[in-house]
Amino acid sequence: MSEKFVALIRGINVGRAKRVAMADLRALVADLGMTGVRTLLNSGNVVFTGAGEVDDVAAGIEEGMTERLGVTARVTAITARDLDRVVTENPIPEHMVDASRFLVAFLREPEDRERLLPLAEEDWAPEKLALGSRAAYLWCPDGSLSSRALEAVGRVLGDAMTTRNWRTVIKLQALAGKS
Repeated sequence: MSEKFVALIRGINVGRAKRVAMADLRALVADLGMTGVRTLLNSGNVVFTGAGEVDDVAAGIEEGMTERLGVTARVTAITARDLDRVVTENPIPEHMVDASRFLVAFLREPEDRERLLPLAEEDWAPEKLALGSRAAYLWCPDGSLSSRALEAVGRVLGDAMTTRNWRTVIKLQALAGKS
């Protein structure tokens, strides 16, 4: 059964390392049997329709990027339904005053949420960290580079997560909602 997916590729096109042309990425995903492949921005956001389990979809893109594009990067794949859930279960909507400083850390594995529970109990003021079922939500008023909460999440999860700002999340949701 076909389903709409969103693939979030960690760490490509940041600085000079791991450069991937979005046209090459779209072609790779299409060659994996996916249809309606679209990318958003130049930072590894791909929306497409296909069949399979999210873990298999992510693994296929990871392997294809390594073999065909010569770039190793972790891929987090979620369904469009999961993305909708991430948006609607945002536990701290009052912190969306600046969408570029409000981040969503998508978890590769939903079970990784348990590893973040101790961090969610800490006081990060003026920052904020809250958990949903498939994501951590971070308000970083001084930006992501100086965020203690984001650094702590990164230490716990490493490349088992990837972040997007709220503006990008909403754009991805809109793109995934199109036929």
